[in-house]
Amino acid sequence: MSGLLIIADLNWPKMREGRSYLSLLVTPLQWLVDIPANVADDLSDVLVDRKTLLAENQRLISEAILLERKAQQVASLTAENVRLRELLNGRARLDEKVQLSELIGVNPDPFQHQVIINKGRADGVFVGQPVLDAGGVTGQVTDASPYTSRVMLITDARHAIPVEVNRNGFRTIALGTGTSGELQLEHVPDTADLREGDLLISSGLGGRFPRGYPVAVIRAVVRDPGRPFSLVAAEPTARLDRSRFLLLVETMQQKLLEEATDGTVTDE
Repeated sequence: MSGLLIIADLNWPKMREGRSYLSLLVTPLQWLVDIPANVADDLSDVLVDRKTLLAENQRLISEAILLERKAQQVASLTAENVRLRELLNGRARLDEKVQLSELIGVNPDPFQHQVIINKGRADGVFVGQPVLDAGGVTGQVTDASPYTSRVMLITDARHAIPVEVNRNGFRTIALGTGTSGELQLEHVPDTADLREGDLLISSGLGGRFPRGYPVAVIRAVVRDPGRPFSLVAAEPTARLDRSRFLLLVETMQQKLLEEATDGTVTDE
């Protein structure tokens, strides 16, 4: 019977139509045969070991955290590049020799506004050397060890810097108040032409700080008819609580003064 069917299938065209009908009849049987295998596959997906799922979930969470950390590093590097470009622009304003330093410590004493940088005498740093950031004057070096230095910020109550008003050239002295983000102008006549928003720049008097670099912006001018001097408050342009990279400025006059005094330079 099998042989006859094979011969008929090869030589009789009508057998092809019959085969298609037979396939149609057999299809439901094939579905029935496949049901156990499909059910087994579905059950295996549902009954996956819970421990495996937890491990996979933990792995995905770890990968997500690592990707987020990399994204944060990219953002940090981008911001750091912006700050470095600002520093390079700040360097272009100066004729003096400068070198880049990095902040590595902050004095925890609230009455002393000081920071520590990673440059010292081995790098040519000397006491009295002015320190700048991308925004303006930051302070000056008060102590230099072989590999690190201590910098007094301009807001320290013991610090003073000669300044002039960029708008009209009026000269005065900006004193640190011991309060973060605030300077005070000393002995300003009540008739002085000062306005809120005036930019104060370093006057260069005394030869310590380079002339023409931003120091502060006048925030308030209080004139009291009963007093001979006005009360003038200013806000530093330097980002004293945020800057990480600082510029050390060196002039030939300061270097000669340092060598002549053998490292003993008094604060402004």
